[in-house]
Amino acid sequence: MTEQAAIQAAWTEIAPGYDDYVTPSNMALAERALQRAGLRPDMRVLDVAAGSGGLSIPAARAGAQVLATDISPAMVERLETRAREEGLSNLAARVMDGHALDLEDDTFDVAASQFGVMLFPDLPRGLGEMARVTKPDGRVVLVTMGPPSEVEFLGFFVDAVKTADPDFEGLPMDPPPLPFQVSDPETLREKLADAGLTDIRVERANHRLEFNSGRQMWDWVTSSNPIGAGMVADLTDEQKATAQKALDDDLRERSGERLRRVEQLGEHRNRDEVRE
Repeated sequence: MTEQAAIQAAWTEIAPGYDDYVTPSNMALAERALQRAGLRPDMRVLDVAAGSGGLSIPAARAGAQVLATDISPAMVERLETRAREEGLSNLAARVMDGHALDLEDDTFDVAASQFGVMLFPDLPRGLGEMARVTKPDGRVVLVTMGPPSEVEFLGFFVDAVKTADPDFEGLPMDPPPLPFQVSDPETLREKLADAGLTDIRVERANHRLEFNSGRQMWDWVTSSNPIGAGMVADLTDEQKATAQKALDDDLRERSGERLRRVEQLGEHRNRDEVRE
């Protein structure tokens, strides 16, 4: 099996879960990113490594002419289904490797990738392709993960897996796994500059995820990319159930702490009001 075929197969395997759990959770973040990029209805937008439409769908809803590309036919099929269900005739999708886009130079007003190109084994090549197909006065938009230490749900997940498998070591960090290869802002800035981009802005933003159960968090993480799925591939069903139970307990404790903080804040405010 070629490397490209292996990558396609890995993403095809998680496509159902990705479409169910990950894509809906990423749309609000994409809307904010596109607003910051100055998206207008008359623009042509390229979404590289689009998945099932976390960024493409919001761009099309905003009236842009969108081409979404992804290496996985299963992802493209699910994206097309979403576009068809919403009546988005201004969104087209094609199976394409982001390392070698079959597109003309200087074609798009905006070339974007949300949690996609950051996973490329050859990131410089992927960024170079995005820059190549963007018009000289256009914009390249990249949404990536921050440092692992700041990704709170990842810590919850790793601790839960360790409950089921004490020998589990978590993600190796030297070198960092692909999702975090540009988590450092200066590294990201350097990679973008190396791709020939200028007037580079790197902004930090919080991405709020809501999980109603340990199972929901488990499904989100293991469907988010093949690395997430691979982390727990060797666990038995019993170990997975134990980890999900640990996640449930952690989430319940966390939500209780938040409720207590809100209640305490309300008490302090009430006391302030009485004193006034």
